[in-house]
Amino acid sequence: MTPLLKVDGLGKVYPGVVANDRVSFDIAEGEVHALLGENGAGKSTLVKMIYGLVKPDSGHMTLRGVPYAPAEPRAARAAGVAMVFQHFSLFDALSVAENIALGMENPPPMGQLAGRIRAVSETYGLPLAPERLVGDLSAGERQRVEIIRCLLQDPRLLIMDEPTSVLTPQEAEILFATLRKLAANGTAILYISHKLEEIRALCDRATILRLGKVVASCNPREKTAAELAEMMVGTKLATPQRAASETGDVVLEVRGLSLPSPNPFGTSLRDISFSVKSGEVLGIGGVAGNGQDELLAALSGESAASAGAVRLKGQPIGDLGPGSRRRIAVLAAPEERLGHAAAPDMSLTENALLTAAIREGLAARGFLRWPAARAFAEKVIETFDVRTPGPGNAARSLSGGNLQKFVIGREVLQRPEVLVVNQPTWGVDAAAAAAIRQALLNLAADGAAVVVISQDLDELIEISDRFAALNEGRLAPPRPTRGLSLEEIGLMMGGAHDMEVAHAAV
Repeated sequence: MTPLLKVDGLGKVYPGVVANDRVSFDIAEGEVHALLGENGAGKSTLVKMIYGLVKPDSGHMTLRGVPYAPAEPRAARAAGVAMVFQHFSLFDALSVAENIALGMENPPPMGQLAGRIRAVSETYGLPLAPERLVGDLSAGERQRVEIIRCLLQDPRLLIMDEPTSVLTPQEAEILFATLRKLAANGTAILYISHKLEEIRALCDRATILRLGKVVASCNPREKTAAELAEMMVGTKLATPQRAASETGDVVLEVRGLSLPSPNPFGTSLRDISFSVKSGEVLGIGGVAGNGQDELLAALSGESAASAGAVRLKGQPIGDLGPGSRRRIAVLAAPEERLGHAAAPDMSLTENALLTAAIREGLAARGFLRWPAARAFAEKVIETFDVRTPGPGNAARSLSGGNLQKFVIGREVLQRPEVLVVNQPTWGVDAAAAAAIRQALLNLAADGAAVVVISQDLDELIEISDRFAALNEGRLAPPRPTRGLSLEEIGLMMGGAHDMEVAHAAV
């Protein structure tokens, strides 16, 4: 295969951190190439250099044999390099066509653009109506907007960052079919994902980074997922183990919870009911945008409900705010790390203080106890192996996975009786995901009631005792997780709450 992009000795250093250290690899035309590594390994910095968002300190690149050094993303796009980011950059109040036009240098007239969108979407099996409002689209359809926006540029290299994190298994298969078709037409794809089984199914080659360096390359189809994970972390991967224990009495109970979404493009909650016992993990699955954020807000106290809609050990708490719920050991960790779970420009010590002041006694008589706050932040960093120079570093300086470990660890170490987490391992590597899942299992084994809201079906099957699907703000009755297949869960997430229908479809 002819190299399309050749990366030779790229290096990037930030204060106190070597993000990339003489990284070299190449991508061939028509190849699906995986970029693997644990959180903080340097993947994001590397693709940002390829896409022109970051300037390398050393090394060089060639594209089609010609020197390639994009000063900005516009130059990368002009050279035929496109990127679909993990976080969508779309305006809810605009149509599909209007959003795509905003991302083009010289968009054609809207009618002509709509025709091109329809043609490309049909060619690559990504059906999408150009006139629809983005706010009305599912997460999978929003991803199609981002992909089609890239495909209209006729890219020769397409970079994809965690593309299946918001998709059901059925939607992921549609995406894989599209990527295979693109590769067959000669487009090279640089694919970043922590889902190692999909790497094995989709990718032709893999380059593995560790601590900013290339440590291995391989054909992922010839490796097991465990072998790939061990190549990433350099040690044997620990599998989460559930301690032998029995569930106790009902701790958290939700009765007929209905709440309008504060977001005009959000999803209102509709008559949600469930209960969680001491020592139990309830898994709630759903495609992004089906009420997950609204449910966490109702359980954390950010959104007030009628007093009796949420109960702790039989006592109504639905009208209590977040601080009052923390006092009675009801804690939560939201999906959005920067801006919701953590203040980006505050230090880790300050972020620890924000949610742990009540439970950990980090304030007394109107004064903040900074040494105690720093000690608690250091405890979180050490216990959850958060890779950072120290608790004085700002939250935004951490990689996404390391910040996620800090956020989850901060709540777990406060000894909650109820912990509600949304996307606990989103964007983290296999080793970090295993550690977080083990922490949640340990918490349940110690008697806590744990609610895990997640789009990672493997995660829900691995750690939850019961599973319920959230679809359009409605929650299906929880079912024992044991015996449920990925296909059944995927269909339930898509709205097939009647399991007879789900079984028939499977």
